[in-house]
Amino acid sequence: MIDYKLYIPGPVDVSPEAYQAMATRVMGHRSPDFVDLYQSCQAQLQELFQTKDPVFLSTSSAWGVMEGAVRNLSRKKVLCCMCGAFSDKWLDVSQRCGKEAEGLVVEWGTHIPPELLDEKLASGEFDLVTLVHNETSCGMMNPLEGIMKVLAKYPDVISVIDTVSSFSVVPIPKDDWGIDVILTGSQKALALPPGLALLSVSERAFARAESIEGRGYYFDFLEFLKNHEKGMTPSTPAIPQIHGLKYTLDKIFEEGIENRQARHAKLNAIVHDWVSEKGFELLPQKQYASKSLTCVRNNLEVDIAGFVKALREEKKLAIDGGYGKIKGKTFRISNMGNENEETISHLLSSMDEVLPRFLSS
Repeated sequence: MIDYKLYIPGPVDVSPEAYQAMATRVMGHRSPDFVDLYQSCQAQLQELFQTKDPVFLSTSSAWGVMEGAVRNLSRKKVLCCMCGAFSDKWLDVSQRCGKEAEGLVVEWGTHIPPELLDEKLASGEFDLVTLVHNETSCGMMNPLEGIMKVLAKYPDVISVIDTVSSFSVVPIPKDDWGIDVILTGSQKALALPPGLALLSVSERAFARAESIEGRGYYFDFLEFLKNHEKGMTPSTPAIPQIHGLKYTLDKIFEEGIENRQARHAKLNAIVHDWVSEKGFELLPQKQYASKSLTCVRNNLEVDIAGFVKALREEKKLAIDGGYGKIKGKTFRISNMGNENEETISHLLSSMDEVLPRFLSS
């Protein structure tokens, strides 16, 4: 029995109301009722993605469509921008798909410099770039607008942008910035259970996909488009998740998109203030720090594992003790989803009560 609240960077805590929406009676996924449900999400999703292109719903994690994007869009060579655990993984995934791929590699927590990307693309070797906008493993947000300005110089290079932990947290104008494929997942700022991915694909990317063999079926962008035009998905969808998504979209628009983004920024700043007051440091440079989570450098030599365990057992609150090769060297705190000043203040005061026992003497 899970008796603690999640403040990890995903999955995040899900509200009782969202769970209730997901308990709506199931319907046939080829029925008019499902078409109504699917289409009822479209206008709101397009506004959130800031696009005129369709928004597809995939019953998968975001990694499903991340792999699908590589299969659909590269016929020459993939350039994977690598700055943390999830962006690093894209290189392995591309190679497992049988694609020639290369990494543009920086240290974890360091942003991808647009000028370095420009240098790589000037070689003419690449036809696809993958980028994680907000690298969850190290709490770093890449300068996406500047990166897209570089990509605009290379019309033969398709962009695939993972916004799994930044979507609905900060503005990401897909069409204005010229993003070809933008994707996200349900379990981060949307505050739904894992299992649903959302993506929007440009006309340019569809044209590229038409020329690619071996796209497969489940993540074939052209299959998504064909079914979307009928108000459906290519395969049986996770209907309860889509009910939850519709509830969440209504809540987002009730709050207001700009208000939601401002709330995330304010909560993030509160956590950053706590980090500074306690003498900790952020892992990334502050100007590139995520707005949806905080990755804290363990410069005070805290017993991270003991601290995280005690906080969960004594206070019923779960933060993350670091990911991958920086586990124990960092800890991460999420402020995304449904959090507010009261819930974040409660977390930080609870951390204050537990932390002193785990500081090095």
